[in-house]
Amino acid sequence: MTAPVVLLVTCSALPDGEPRGDLLLAACAARGLDARWVVWDDPTVAWADADLVAVRSTWDYETRREEFLEWARGVGPRLLNGADVFTWNTDKRYLVELSGAGLPVVPTLFAEYEGELPPAIAAYDCAVVKPTVGAGGRGVVVFDGEDGGVADLDESLLMPGPWVVQPLVESVRTEGEHSVFVLDGRAVAQVTKRPAGEEIRVHTEYGGRSDAVALDPVAARLAEELVATVAQRLGRSLPYARADLMRLDGRLVLSELEVTEPGLYLDVRPELADAFADLLAQLSA
Repeated sequence: MTAPVVLLVTCSALPDGEPRGDLLLAACAARGLDARWVVWDDPTVAWADADLVAVRSTWDYETRREEFLEWARGVGPRLLNGADVFTWNTDKRYLVELSGAGLPVVPTLFAEYEGELPPAIAAYDCAVVKPTVGAGGRGVVVFDGEDGGVADLDESLLMPGPWVVQPLVESVRTEGEHSVFVLDGRAVAQVTKRPAGEEIRVHTEYGGRSDAVALDPVAARLAEELVATVAQRLGRSLPYARADLMRLDGRLVLSELEVTEPGLYLDVRPELADAFADLLAQLSA
């Protein structure tokens, strides 16, 4: 019997996949899967020959979103989560939608044009502005009313819009951001990420630190409920997801729902390689 072919999708800057992607290959092989890392825009890849295609580290999509979505549509039903989900998730306006639906989300305003930014920023004592299409914390600008208030709006700091505007969630500097990994609808692991110094971005390229922590029951339940609700709203199953949560006014709220290319943090959570490979084996059976 031929082993199911699983294509793990990355970008050209990371041909071997996300950090410790070798663990994922080994875990897949142990389950009888023929898994390999491939680059999403490599014209030589035979996508039709795959049994499953799982997007993992396509972290260059932000500057080529339409091209990336066209590729995803071409892959078809073998693509986990799928092109429609990616279209929804790669534009941060989904946070406005979820907040408007009454879900526990960091308050989010949308500014399509530059002239809409000042009133949106003025809605918060300290505002965070992000491009609606962005990854890795790039393009995040803080306006705090002192050295960067609305009156001093410096367009040169901003990446091209449109943008979303949110309040700065101060707990990110103390408690950090909690990433809960949800596979097949079940929370399986948690990582807490903290920024360095006065930075608010938790990414390692800005000095952030990620630590494996015990799965918090409250965070786990919230992550599972959010994923289930979004799956129902989109009318699609979501085999994998990562819910990034922050504490605001004493309760956990969603800061980002990653259902396109959420890193598994295998360098601090190596056991997630086995969990993700189990999911792939189940789906390819």
